[in-house]
Amino acid sequence: MTERYVWPLRDQFLDRDDELERLSGWWADADRRPVALYGRRRVGKSWLLRALAHGKPALILVAEELAEGAQLTKLANALEPALGLRPDLPDVPSLFRALYHLARERKTLVVLDEFPYLLPNRDSASRRVQTAIAAVMEEERDASRLKLLLCGSQVSAMEKLLYEGSALRGRLTPLALRPLSFAQAAPFIEDTAPVARIERYAIAGGMPLYLDELARGGPLGPRIALRVLDPRGPLFNEPRDVLERELREPGVYFSILEELSTGPKRLEDLSSALRMRNTSLTSYMKALRDLRLVDRTVPINAPESTPKSQYRLVDHFFRFWFRFTFPYQAQLEGGLRPEALYEGEVRPLLAGHIAPAFEDLCRTWTRGAYGEVAARIGPWWGDALNELRRSGERQTEEIDIVGIGRNRVTVVGECKWTNKPLSVAILADLERFKLPALVQGGAKLRRDGPQMLLFSRSGFTEGLKAAAEKRPLIRLVDVAEVVAGGD
Repeated sequence: MTERYVWPLRDQFLDRDDELERLSGWWADADRRPVALYGRRRVGKSWLLRALAHGKPALILVAEELAEGAQLTKLANALEPALGLRPDLPDVPSLFRALYHLARERKTLVVLDEFPYLLPNRDSASRRVQTAIAAVMEEERDASRLKLLLCGSQVSAMEKLLYEGSALRGRLTPLALRPLSFAQAAPFIEDTAPVARIERYAIAGGMPLYLDELARGGPLGPRIALRVLDPRGPLFNEPRDVLERELREPGVYFSILEELSTGPKRLEDLSSALRMRNTSLTSYMKALRDLRLVDRTVPINAPESTPKSQYRLVDHFFRFWFRFTFPYQAQLEGGLRPEALYEGEVRPLLAGHIAPAFEDLCRTWTRGAYGEVAARIGPWWGDALNELRRSGERQTEEIDIVGIGRNRVTVVGECKWTNKPLSVAILADLERFKLPALVQGGAKLRRDGPQMLLFSRSGFTEGLKAAAEKRPLIRLVDVAEVVAGGD
């Protein structure tokens, strides 16, 4: 009989309340479909499933990158105490049969972690195994009280189980575990000052492990030097280790991510920088998108096929590491002091690294505050006004936030992470150049004009405050309000 699982670290488990509540509901109800829980490495899957198992009759099995025979021998040994005998497991479907037999008399939670390692690499062989597993599920499900949770870090492999054509499609309840949002990450961040909270999140990102290392433990600069820039630090090689486990030809991926660490790039720009053909880059970009590291974005009012699309590195810690650690690893291993690198290279450019994360938070705030009038919210970029392009005065324009409702632009916003207060110049720039360029590109503005939101790290000049007081369509939003909205 399976014993109640006891997790000694249960009191240290932070957040993931929504996901834990959903899984607890699945445990309590009569649904016998297994759950497919998946997400990138370091996203917190292991802690979540152990928090779920705590106090329940539960067994956690972990697959490894082993030959099938060695894998099944290891799992048979792990099952022996619960079954009272060592099961004969000639293949993977027989493992599932043993799990269903384990729970015939008592409701039991079984977690099968890193499930994709149990499937063959070849698609045809994997399909045959999945078909056999589906047959076992159909045959054994009604006679068993098994609550089965299949878990995996290989996101694309787990998603294939849910696609059309998979024998397990419709037999699994999917649950994708994504990086923590700024609001979800709040319990990890020890700083109370709004600016410091954003800085911590913009560097650590939403992975619990990285937040645990960087969002607390003293002042930010020394913490970065100790945990990320020091060759003995736990995060010095972290992205390298993750990618080398997930990808072939990691060198090419490292080059792509280093290029993207300084900002979004078009595929043509990456192709030129890396001296690779666009067609050759496409497969690499797909793999990085499957890992949820890179995203392809288009201007909010443009079709998906637009040539103006850009790729961006969405994981904040990977952006930081590829910009400030990866290029200097040889020097750091050769004796360069981490503190010197931080002061000379990192701190002067830190605001530029934080700015994109601040923009994302401002867009999130805008969705919460103006979602009723702007169902779609995102960035926009495009050509400058034709006469200005012809004169060479301005070539392109960007607006950080554009909100569209009923096919009209209802909200626009600019976000600035600078040490200087925003002045009326940003308002003039928006109204004289950016909004007309947006209209030139085909957008239609709301009849009375869009709500204009100005977000600032360092406040606003008296002139801009006076302008906002006279015009109701101008709203000034400081960092404290953004953080409060995120919380």
